[in-house]
Amino acid sequence: MKKQTDAPMRIVIFGNSGSGKSTLAQRIGKEFNIGHLDLDTVAWLPTETPERAAIIDSMCSVNAFIDTQYNWVIEGCYGDLLENVLGQASLLIFTDLPVGACIENARNRPWEPHKYSSEEAQNANLSMLVDWISQYYIRTDTFSYAAHNTLFNAYQGAKKRIYKNPADLALLKIEN
Repeated sequence: MKKQTDAPMRIVIFGNSGSGKSTLAQRIGKEFNIGHLDLDTVAWLPTETPERAAIIDSMCSVNAFIDTQYNWVIEGCYGDLLENVLGQASLLIFTDLPVGACIENARNRPWEPHKYSSEEAQNANLSMLVDWISQYYIRTDTFSYAAHNTLFNAYQGAKKRIYKNPADLALLKIEN
């Protein structure tokens, strides 16, 4: 783990749903013993029908996390939230995998209890999620390839783009 006198390790990971963001962030968090924030946990209201929280409320939660962590990894597909933390990041990772790989990952992912009340609820949402993933390159919202590519290109610090092969995520080396 880094000493407080070292430059902080602050990593932002983003990409399409199913692109391996959470898996990579969990691995980094465990490997370096740093805080991990999945933006899904602050971007949505705890309602039966999914409803996005106000961005200001989500950012308050993100800022509270950052304020308690010297080193951290934040991941998600929310360009509107991510653009507010990029200035504090030491490394940006864009998991730019093909849509087919993202869909396969979404279909094979284990139950995510922080997102769904049950495995059945997660499975009931799968067809909507697969449809949403498939529209990544044609959407123009904050979750889109266009928004993510803009974030990546505008960032002036250290950055990595993971292309095409999901196995590349497992091989990615993060320097301490």
